Amino acid sequence: MDKLMDKNNKGAFKFIISSQYFLYFGVLGIFLPYFNLYCYHLGFSGFQIGVLSALRSAVMVLFSLIWGGLADRFQIRKPIYILCTFTSTLIWIFYLFTDNFYLMLIITVCYTIFYGPVISFMEAFSMDILGREKKSYGRVRAWGTIAFIMIVTVFGKIIDLYSVKIILLPIFIGSLAQALFALRIPNITMVRKNSFIAGAKSLFKKRVVIFLICAFLMLMSHGTYYGFFSIHLETLGYGKVFIGMSWALASVAEIVVMISSDKIFRRFSIQNVLLFSFMVAALRWFLLCWAESPAVILISQILHAVTYGTFHIASILYIDLLSPDEAKTTGQVINNAVSYGLGMMAGFFFNGYLYEHLSSFVLFAISSLIALGGGVLLSAFYHKSGVQK
Repeated sequence: MDKLMDKNNKGAFKFIISSQYFLYFGVLGIFLPYFNLYCYHLGFSGFQIGVLSALRSAVMVLFSLIWGGLADRFQIRKPIYILCTFTSTLIWIFYLFTDNFYLMLIITVCYTIFYGPVISFMEAFSMDILGREKKSYGRVRAWGTIAFIMIVTVFGKIIDLYSVKIILLPIFIGSLAQALFALRIPNITMVRKNSFIAGAKSLFKKRVVIFLICAFLMLMSHGTYYGFFSIHLETLGYGKVFIGMSWALASVAEIVVMISSDKIFRRFSIQNVLLFSFMVAALRWFLLCWAESPAVILISQILHAVTYGTFHIASILYIDLLSPDEAKTTGQVINNAVSYGLGMMAGFFFNGYLYEHLSSFVLFAISSLIALGGGVLLSAFYHKSGVQK
């Protein structure tokens, strides 16, 4: 694989995949902090916002698995990736023409069918392109964080000047740019030693299953943050500029970890990084369950470097390590589907329901306990099985 990359200009391939992260997370820098806020300003209830978010996650889980299986079974990862990026971009246009909750449910389903597997495919492309340099994955992925920081900061100011409804068109433009750049991704095929079915079965081993359960809990604990953090801050009286700055600060902290990923994983094992990430997540949500001052809120955002940064990189490397060549895409898809799919879906739905009855402060306290539970379970498994940490 590395020889193939050398012959085909590995540096150019790194640039191409870096551009995909830049555009993908640039769009996410608009969508993640402000789309639920947009729905909130349309008059949707907390439950309706939770349903929309949970539905996205549910559809993403199902169709990511389908697309990932097809990509590995027939070795057509690039054609499926291009299909998904272009089709999801075209479907996004329909959000521009309605503010009806039920129509938005339908659009969300259709959009997520094709948008869902995009990030998992990007991770699989990255692992193949990097080859023996996989521990430097963070440097490639950091371009996504850079884009997120730039966009989330700028749009906080733009929304304060105009309206949160302005977000829809820029998301379309950014998604279209990503789809066009996707045409340049190399079409890599793996030399198979076993069948796809045999490779996929290895993803059901106990070590993989335990990790996925813990990853589910980690992302479920993020449900309050991703679903209601912006609303939480607005309720506390903070403006859109502070909201954008707080999201950007989290990404600045994250990028430090991203560009240092090779040094981190040369010094610490993947398992230890994972365990540390769980403990810091529990601390972060505990801080937010009582914090009202801007200083404490911003300090909690710095911890994003660990709760997302180190956890995400360790997860990608760990699942790649456990996945055979015949099912690399499927391994990343399953990891993304269980964590960012099922975990986020459960977190969004749980928080969307309880938001009507409990304060966001209580929800962050519950999130802290969920993250702690995931870390304890993972640590207990490693201790019992004698896994080298």
